[in-house]
Amino acid sequence: MNRASGADVGGKNMTVIKWLTFMMFMMFAMTTDSVGVIIPQVIKEFRLSMTAAGAFHYVTMSAIAVAGISLGFIADKFGRKKAIMLGLVLFALNSYLFAVGNSFAFFLCLLVVSGTAIGIFKTGALALIGDISTSTTEHTSTMNAVEGFFGVGAIIGPFIVAYLLRAGISWKWLYVIAATICVLLIFMAMAVKYPQAMRATDEPVGLKRTLGMMKDPYALSFSFGIFLYVAVECAIYVWMPTLLTGYHGSAVKIATYALSIFFVLRAGGRFLGVWMMAHFNWAAVLALFSLAILACFAGSVLMGIDAAVFLLPVSGLFMSVIYPTINSKGISCFPKTQHGAVAGLILFFTCGAAALGPLAMGAVSDHFGQPKYGFVLATVFAGLLCAGSVLNWIFNPARELLGRLNQSEYEATGKDALA
Repeated sequence: MNRASGADVGGKNMTVIKWLTFMMFMMFAMTTDSVGVIIPQVIKEFRLSMTAAGAFHYVTMSAIAVAGISLGFIADKFGRKKAIMLGLVLFALNSYLFAVGNSFAFFLCLLVVSGTAIGIFKTGALALIGDISTSTTEHTSTMNAVEGFFGVGAIIGPFIVAYLLRAGISWKWLYVIAATICVLLIFMAMAVKYPQAMRATDEPVGLKRTLGMMKDPYALSFSFGIFLYVAVECAIYVWMPTLLTGYHGSAVKIATYALSIFFVLRAGGRFLGVWMMAHFNWAAVLALFSLAILACFAGSVLMGIDAAVFLLPVSGLFMSVIYPTINSKGISCFPKTQHGAVAGLILFFTCGAAALGPLAMGAVSDHFGQPKYGFVLATVFAGLLCAGSVLNWIFNPARELLGRLNQSEYEATGKDALA
């Protein structure tokens, strides 16, 4: 039987591993989710169009996607720790180079490497979550906590950039700060003993197996759910500021801090999700929250900008548990020996949506002449996500498989076996 062996890893050591993982996700989010405040500076510095400057977002997401699907097997073949360390070292070295760069092309090259490093790290770290979890229920709760810290990083990063700019310091130093934090995490991770992921010696591990997962109905279904969710979420942090630019109503302060409100609610909701996923049916929570997201977007489209200024930021609370839960259940549908590969596949769909979703919304908005039409498309995505979540709640096709793997991979009993 193939499973991750954590018997030789003590409880205190396991706690350290969890907190290190939390900090690593927070550190990466400081850079990836600061792009919204960096792009305006890039436009002014290099005299670029919005489309060209948007490459700061598209290039990173594309590199993460390609790395996820083409290099996700590294975590299964060489071990979680080696994959994580490789990603961290590559990210740190690459991020320090931002300090010496002066050209837009050079920065784009660095973002390609940065995205690749994040892709390698994330597949290793997401696979590791399975190794340190004792049930599929705990896996989902831990995933919500991880994404909660990612959400905290999404708040800290833009704040650091804003502080640097007010002090007359270039945005480039955000990457130097992140690299320094990364180096500290590397040294801490080197001193920690990680659980060993065991696999059968005759089991082929490589790109071919990852691509083969696209034929699996569970992998494809959860990946498509991730795609729809990310496309909806990107509408907020990429295009909501543009939508609210012309707002002059009574809630101007809310409009000014709308994106910050969204990020705070998303992060807080994910920490709440740690408790929710341990006490409530995950499929029911997804159905209810996706319905609330659809209501927020439909209300914004139908009632106009006066409603959108409130509804769109509030949607962050309902979005909070969607991504980590779908991600967790998609990964948990496979044995631990395949967690790196399936995490890479889901990451591919995640970043593919992060690149294509905003692009499609921008194109629709340009065609019709107003940003609200991009949110009409986002509402369609939200409707599909809601429909899929409700059907999943009603039929719960993965229930039996998750229960079986919970027994064989986690050796759990009782209510956890029914996750």
